[in-house]
Formats: sequence, structure tokens, C-alpha cells
Amino acid sequence: MAKSSKYTSKQPNEQGLIEWTEEENQIWSELVARQLECIKGKACDEYLEGLQKINLPHDRIPQLHELNEALERETGWQVAPVPALIDFDEFFRLLANKQFPVATFIRSREEFDYLQEPDIFHEIFGHCAMLTNPAFAEFTHKYGQLGYAAEKKDRVYLARLYWFTVEFGLMQTKDGLRIYGGGILSSPGETQYVYSNEPEINPLEVLDVLRTPYRIDIMQPLYYTINAIDDLFDISQMDIMAQVRKAKELGLFEPKFPPKNKLAS
Repeated sequence: MAKSSKYTSKQPNEQGLIEWTEEENQIWSELVARQLECIKGKACDEYLEGLQKINLPHDRIPQLHELNEALERETGWQVAPVPALIDFDEFFRLLANKQFPVATFIRSREEFDYLQEPDIFHEIFGHCAMLTNPAFAEFTHKYGQLGYAAEKKDRVYLARLYWFTVEFGLMQTKDGLRIYGGGILSSPGETQYVYSNEPEINPLEVLDVLRTPYRIDIMQPLYYTINAIDDLFDISQMDIMAQVRKAKELGLFEPKFPPKNKLAS
């Protein structure tokens, strides 16, 4: 990725531990407390079960080996420490090897409510609990394998599938709309916004998702829902690259958002 980050990931010490400051642990604690309150009655059951399985600490940032023990036990996954930003090649390579990239820095208090690059709170609170679920884990693994083998122009299409599932996925359940996407689960604003009348919410069809443009710096005008987490497993068994080829032939849908101001970028 061409963008740079003002954050620098922390390196583990000789014991393999990351030395977090008291202030960093405090920021984690406040973020977790706020978001746990925010997602009550909104997060899917699989996510809440996953939080228990990874035994997420509330008072400090977890060490990666703690997460690895839980993920290895449940689905054979691991987390891998990475710099603040990594390129697509490395991102797909890690996922293809059942390693979920975790940038080992936490946001500053000045960016407490929102930062554009994914920090350790987003990666762990947003994503790691879902990786204890076999269907979600298999979908993410298959996605990594496809992406790692894909050409650059096809990766752009695949990125949309990840965006509207792993990051911003919703599920229609017997209890109503529930969240499984980490980009929503780790964001108080987006969590509330999903339940307002503003966004459009449609059933997930892979071909539609591959043709849907998105922007990372705004609230999503459109979300896609699955009916159960096992739907992701079913998608992982499809010929996704055939769908990508079809999406390229058909072209993209008209964006549901204004174009980014070129001068501001």
C-alpha cells in the first residue's frame, strides 16, 4: 500500500512479549468497555461466543501468544505481528497460511473515536473472536489463498468481497439484524449507524458484492446480509474467480457515495 502511517508497530522483546505502556493499556481498557456496551443486542452469537473462547482481557492489551493458543485450539489459526500498513501481497500470503495480520500499535487518545489504519484494538476486538468460528475461519483462509494466487486487477474485486463480509458483514437472524463484520464491531459510530434508517441493506449475492464500489473513509451507504455464518462456508466452496470474471464483464455498479475530493487526497 502506498500510504504511510504515523504509527509504528511495537516489536516483541526477547521473551516474545510486547511491552505496552500504562497509558496504552488504559486506552485499550476504555475502548473495550465502550464497545462492549455498544454492541449489546447487536453482535451475532458467534462473535460473543468467540470473545469467551479467546478470553479477551478487558484491563490490558493481550499478548499475541495468548490469542494464538485459543485460535490454534479452535480453528488452527494464528495472529502475526505486522507493521502499521502492509501490502496486498503480504496480506494475502498471511491469510493463505492461516495467519491473521495484527498491527502491534494502539491508537492515540487524539484518535480515540476513529483512525483510518487498523490498530490492535480493531484487529483483535473486531476480528479475532470470529476466527474461532470454523465457517468464518475457512472463508477467510480460502479468501487468502485466492487473493495470493490472483492477478493485481482481480485482487481489487476480491477486496470488495472481504470488505462486505469480514469487515462490514451483517446477518439476518431469528432475533433480527446482527453484526459479524469487524469494521462495524470495533466502531461505535458504525454500530449505531447500521441500525438507523440511513443505510441500504441487501441480501448478499457474491456477484453483486464484487461489483459494488466502496470507500473506506465514510459510513457505508450499503451493507450485505447473510442468513447464517455457514453461508460464508458455502461461499468459500464456490468458484469465486469465475464470479470475478463475470463481474469484470458486467462492470461496476454506480457508487452510492460522492467521489473523493481529489484535492484533499
